[in-house]
Amino acid sequence: MDLIKNWTDDLRYLPYDQWDTSYQTALNEIVRGSKWRQGYHIQPESGLLNDPNGFSYFNGKWQLFYQLYPMGPVHGVKSWAHVSSSNLVDWASEGIALLPDSAYDQHGVYSGSGIVIDDELVLAYTGNVRDSNWQRGSYQMLAHMTNDGEIIKDEQPIIPAPPKGYTHEFRDPQVFFYQEKYWLLIGAQTEALEGKVLVYSGDSLESLHFSGPLDFTNQSLGFMVECPNLVFIDEQPVFLFCPQGLSKKIMAYQNIYPNTYIVAETFETDRPSLTKPSPLMNLDYGFDVYATQAFNAPDGRALAVSWIGLPEVEYPSDSEGWAHCLSIIKELQLKDGQLYQKPVKELVELRQEQTPIEGKLVSRPLALAEKTNNCYELMLHFSDDSQGRLHLYSDMQRDHSFTIDFDTKNGMISVDRTHTSHTFAQEYGTTRSLALQKESPLSLQIFVDHSVCEIFVNGGQAVFTARVFPNEVEKNVYLEGTSGDFTGDFWCLRNMKND
Repeated sequence: MDLIKNWTDDLRYLPYDQWDTSYQTALNEIVRGSKWRQGYHIQPESGLLNDPNGFSYFNGKWQLFYQLYPMGPVHGVKSWAHVSSSNLVDWASEGIALLPDSAYDQHGVYSGSGIVIDDELVLAYTGNVRDSNWQRGSYQMLAHMTNDGEIIKDEQPIIPAPPKGYTHEFRDPQVFFYQEKYWLLIGAQTEALEGKVLVYSGDSLESLHFSGPLDFTNQSLGFMVECPNLVFIDEQPVFLFCPQGLSKKIMAYQNIYPNTYIVAETFETDRPSLTKPSPLMNLDYGFDVYATQAFNAPDGRALAVSWIGLPEVEYPSDSEGWAHCLSIIKELQLKDGQLYQKPVKELVELRQEQTPIEGKLVSRPLALAEKTNNCYELMLHFSDDSQGRLHLYSDMQRDHSFTIDFDTKNGMISVDRTHTSHTFAQEYGTTRSLALQKESPLSLQIFVDHSVCEIFVNGGQAVFTARVFPNEVEKNVYLEGTSGDFTGDFWCLRNMKND
């Protein structure tokens, strides 16, 4: 079967049940044969995955949903796919949970969140509808999942239209309970084309009233804000969001759109505001993170998961009929007012064979691992006088590799995918860099999974996430440098169990 290359609006918005089942079967077969499929990351069976949604704990399991267009690696009419887990590591597919099949979501079940109320998981989402002139309407909807897994949509929206002065760019509701009230945050755009975050509150999700825009900055957030997400860590608010069109004078970034955060002192509910906010910070310093969703879990942790992919960017796996994945699950912590993101402790369940490594950095490249299956965890600790380069996804000659350069003497780390075999998104640059504290040791915890790499710096003080698409021979790990010592461990990782 030849993959569709000319995706018209008619094709993108064709209802799922009007596709020939043989097409879906053939597409799934092509995707299963992809050389870039992953072992332990959530990925679509076919087509395109994007924003994580409804991350929650319900009925004795972790519940997670994501945006899905199953017919191809493009943004078509979206549904919510559903996966569940008992350990935050192994995710079982529960099929499609929300289809675009009602009057208020027929052109797409867009992103949202989840909250447990009594004995139900309540899902809040944006319903996307186009009229005969292809003008968009946005409706904020609820659906209810029972203990037996049945999901029933409400017949009417809880918010039928944006407030006066705002456009149809009105989406991604986050719902949570705080100080005896239900709250809903949503991304919006003013008629003057300025991005805002709007706040609704009430005694129930069915009785919300508009409380105004969230006050947390006097700076322009660009033309739109997506995926607003407020969590509390040690009772302190941490606000994650995705501004589109943000001036680089406000925050330096290279990706088409950044995923950002602020840390505030309090969330004031009388006039919805975040007091004493920190400067705007980049949540991920790599190439490919967007639409991170976090929630306060019942075990006391703040857990987060990200879409590893970006809007309006084409990826090499498009040629194989699928696009994107979700990150591993991360725990959010605050240390001295700074946000740390750490891989959840449960991920040690993936570890298989362990190889300890140590040595001195020298100009001759050292082979830390050769002919791997590109499915591993690598932990490295460098002394405070280290200067060197780590090659991942490398051929034996190091002509093609994804590199990490580090200099602990001068306080610098950078990642570079210039010399990977399958380059893409080059208009946004092929390197990313971050200044670190000078003359301090450096630790790296690296998760590699076939075509994705997640790098946690100094215990999660910073994160670099990158998609990398290697050729068959690019499965080696080399380390070279000019000074310093290193120790560490290499683990082969097993694949996710999905049943």
